[in-house]
Amino acid sequence: MSDVVDNPANAMKQDRSLLSFAVPLTALLGAILGFVGGQAVNQPLAGFIGGAIVGGAIAYVAGTVLADQRTTGRWAAVGVCAVIGLIAGGIAGIVSGILAGAVLGWVGYWLASGDYRRGVPPYSTSGQVLWHNTFLFICGLIFFFLIAPIMVIIPLSFNAENFFTFTPEMLSLDPEGYSLKHYRDFFNNSDWQLAMRNSLIIAPFATLIAVSLGTLAAIGLSQSDIPGRQAIMAILISPMIVPLIISATGMFFFYSALGNWLEANLGFSQELSGYIKVILAHGALGVPFVIITVTATLVGFDKSLTRASANLGAGPVRTFFKVQMPLILPGVISGGLFAFITSFDEVVVVLFVGAAAQKTLPWQMFIGLREQISPTILAVATILVCISIALLTTVELLRRRSEKMRGMSPG
Repeated sequence: MSDVVDNPANAMKQDRSLLSFAVPLTALLGAILGFVGGQAVNQPLAGFIGGAIVGGAIAYVAGTVLADQRTTGRWAAVGVCAVIGLIAGGIAGIVSGILAGAVLGWVGYWLASGDYRRGVPPYSTSGQVLWHNTFLFICGLIFFFLIAPIMVIIPLSFNAENFFTFTPEMLSLDPEGYSLKHYRDFFNNSDWQLAMRNSLIIAPFATLIAVSLGTLAAIGLSQSDIPGRQAIMAILISPMIVPLIISATGMFFFYSALGNWLEANLGFSQELSGYIKVILAHGALGVPFVIITVTATLVGFDKSLTRASANLGAGPVRTFFKVQMPLILPGVISGGLFAFITSFDEVVVVLFVGAAAQKTLPWQMFIGLREQISPTILAVATILVCISIALLTTVELLRRRSEKMRGMSPG
């Protein structure tokens, strides 16, 4: 700012850039947001014009009056848009206005301050800067495309009606349109609780099998003197590549014979043999995830540590648990979490291999869609999304810890 004050030529140049670049683009974005908001109240033209005016004003203020006060300017943009939303659409308008104000405030300062050039060399041309930001926009659009269908489920799970769509009360943010009835149905319904119990029984045991076999396989395949390593690796990770319906068909014939043998020769009950079959099948599906993550961890493993342990008199088992396992533990846990998610969310194999007594949560959700269209599915889906987010966050933290232990910079 001092350079602008000391040099009037720079000030004039900045004003021209502001009026010819930042203000029009922010006004265009405001017009789009205003048009969308105006559609909700049947006044698209007024929303378009009003949004353009508000967007342009926010960019101009961001580049002049409040150029050095970003926090104040952005909160002011949120407040102005919230007031406009209240006047135009009540409570729902306030929420929409807050979101629009946050977006316009951020974009206004991003353009007016020249932050859009961050991340590119100072000598970059306008075309290179445009491509850099276009690429970031495309990445954001892809992320939105992937995450939006999941995010829609969460508010729908609080619907007070037995519908799979947003009701007028929900769209107007009327408290009467929201309820926890579907969550109460999940926790009080015996069918859902049986399915939840089965999932919590099958997934941990399947994860334990997948981690045990996958870790041993990864360690074995990390040895350079193993003949046919590539072919063995391809076979072991084939459950990830082969279509699931084909794997499920093959598992049906194999585990059916295994279940009959357990019942006839060992006296296992049909229910117990059913659990064993599903656990083994899910364990087989989880092994490739463990192999891949542990193999990636072993890439940076210093094999001289195991040789040093052997020279000091430690046996292979002691060396594994005392030297190797602590260093590859983040990869093992990451693979275990992926195996757990695979088992917890799987429905095709359990339909082929299991019986009604082994009905899992995804199976019950499938029944809810096919037979009775139960909105409780939305509540269960929200719970599963939260569980998946927690597990994937854990995976990311473990990945960063693993990279730190190997002397790499997490990124």
